[in-house]
Amino acid sequence: MTATQAGLWSRGTRAPLTGDSTGAGAPRGQFRPDLLYLGWRPREKADPGPPPVRPPAAEPDQVSAEWLAAQLREHARLSRPARLTGALALATPAAVTGTWLAGWLPGGLALLASAASVPVAGRSCIRLGRGRRELARQLRAEEARVGALRRVQHEQQAAEREEYTRQLRGWQQRTAALSRRPHWNPVTLPVTVGRLDVAGGTMAGWSALVTMVAVARLAAGGEVTVVDLTGGGVAADLLAMARHQGIQPQLWRLPTDLPRLDLGAAFSPELLADVLARTVAAASGPGAPAGNQHDPARDAALLRRVLAVLGDRATLARLIAALRALGQIGGPADHLSSAELTPDQLARLGTLGGRGAGPALIERAWALEGRLLALSPLASGVDRQPASALRVAWLDSRAAPLESDTLAAYLVIALAETLRQSRPGASWAQAVFVLGAERLPPDVLDRLCDTAALTGTGLLLGYRSIPAHVRDRLGRGESAVAFMRLGNAADARVAAEQIGTEHRFVLSQLTDTIGASVNDTSGGSLTAAAGMAHSVADSRSLTETGGRSRGSGRSHAGGFAPLSAVSGSASRDKSFSAALSDSRSISAGINTSTTWGLTTSRTVGTTESVALAAQRAREFLVEARELQQLPPSALVLCYPCSGGRAVLLADANPAIMTLPTATLAVPAPRTARAARQD
Repeated sequence: MTATQAGLWSRGTRAPLTGDSTGAGAPRGQFRPDLLYLGWRPREKADPGPPPVRPPAAEPDQVSAEWLAAQLREHARLSRPARLTGALALATPAAVTGTWLAGWLPGGLALLASAASVPVAGRSCIRLGRGRRELARQLRAEEARVGALRRVQHEQQAAEREEYTRQLRGWQQRTAALSRRPHWNPVTLPVTVGRLDVAGGTMAGWSALVTMVAVARLAAGGEVTVVDLTGGGVAADLLAMARHQGIQPQLWRLPTDLPRLDLGAAFSPELLADVLARTVAAASGPGAPAGNQHDPARDAALLRRVLAVLGDRATLARLIAALRALGQIGGPADHLSSAELTPDQLARLGTLGGRGAGPALIERAWALEGRLLALSPLASGVDRQPASALRVAWLDSRAAPLESDTLAAYLVIALAETLRQSRPGASWAQAVFVLGAERLPPDVLDRLCDTAALTGTGLLLGYRSIPAHVRDRLGRGESAVAFMRLGNAADARVAAEQIGTEHRFVLSQLTDTIGASVNDTSGGSLTAAAGMAHSVADSRSLTETGGRSRGSGRSHAGGFAPLSAVSGSASRDKSFSAALSDSRSISAGINTSTTWGLTTSRTVGTTESVALAAQRAREFLVEARELQQLPPSALVLCYPCSGGRAVLLADANPAIMTLPTATLAVPAPRTARAARQD
């Protein structure tokens, strides 16, 4: 899935990317031109506190069974004499009657005994009745007392439940409010930091970083020039995103588009000779043996003389034809039949070398012709193209290695000279990205950095590895360094030493999950859910257009050189557009084999417990092994600040800006001490 299909846009109401927006999927705030946006950093969420504890459900009070049993036992003990007396009084008449009938007792005595037992039995019955009534009264009184206590208990429980409900509702409201607050803040640098060195990283990670930085600069009204020397098409997603926004970028795929490339076409003969000589010297690469290096001064002198012979009609094709003539590559008939050189020019070239200079001149001409042959179609078919704020030149991976080395050296050297001739402007108003810069020799890197510093051009240099000449230049001066995944153990050790192994970082679940998705899958999407799940594809867009007019001395529009690097009185109009789409479910790709997205979850229960899940993936110290395991979009940034250099971890995933919890508002400046303690 590409960035065009699922990048920074989704269905919804149109809203400008650079303006304030209240949409759920639109980033809050706007891009500031005085800041360089590199990625995102999760902010610590405010803790709403523990949820309130539900009051225990108390059993209602009842009459105590033990007390009731004790009362019954006491009543039985106290009424025992009355029961015994009553029982004897009732048994006496029956016993007397039996003895009288048996003749053992006279009738009068028997009648007297029976009459005497009747009152005794009556008094016993009266006493037993009074005892039962007293026991019943005591039981009723106890039940009334327990009932009153039960009513009070019910009132207290109702009040406790009401208070619990109020506290729970307040906790839920605080939790919901905190969950809606932005917790993804941008990682920015002031534009006073003129250079960013990126060491390590994968193609997917570089694509994310380039897209993030370039989108912010374009949205802020700047211009971006990308020189991709990797052969991997790192800027493919940036191009797709720009087209989706309505920006028509200018693209040169080299060497196929060399005829349309006008870089260096307006150089004077002296400057062109100097650029070509240094291109030949740099094309051997930084690791070439000393004996194989060309002498730029001798080559420049020779090329100036050849260009003087060619006159005003000098082109790269005619220059190479002249070098063939000097090197005696072919015969005079071949040179004349090509209609590139005249007989007079051939005669003047024949007298160019002095006495005894023949072998050396032929050898030098062969060497120059062999290297510059790759540039022969340069600017041979320049066509008029509409000017654009985004220009991309990238080397085709199918180009021959020697041809690719020459093209890479010429692109950077000629671009540096074009910038050097321009007027200084605001910092990062013109941004230049050079990816795969480790293949350039030290003097070319130094001249490019010096030129960018003098003209206020923002410079991003991407190094896939850290050879010796790159290690000596990382972070030099007031530049910032971003370390991404370093697969090589030696490079990882160098990075860990420069960062400092005392720093401890926490990778967010989003960063780690996306890293696993990029490494392990080639497609698909991840969804974001909060309360209910839904998935929305890329369909929301908004175009913001505006016009500008500025002076330009170019003879035609749409050249590779930065717009700020030319001078003159001619005028042209520059237009640009910006677009935004957002979604709660984000699937964004940064190349054809990469899937960006996120997975978040939140669970809320309102019965026994309420919880908010916000997971963290893992915590790590800056060590070589950990730098080899960084997710593709993660970067460890070392940048200058007040009191020293600060270090922090960021996520360059550009799709984060579409999250409802992402904001473009910049947090308060951090001191170096606070950043080191993070």
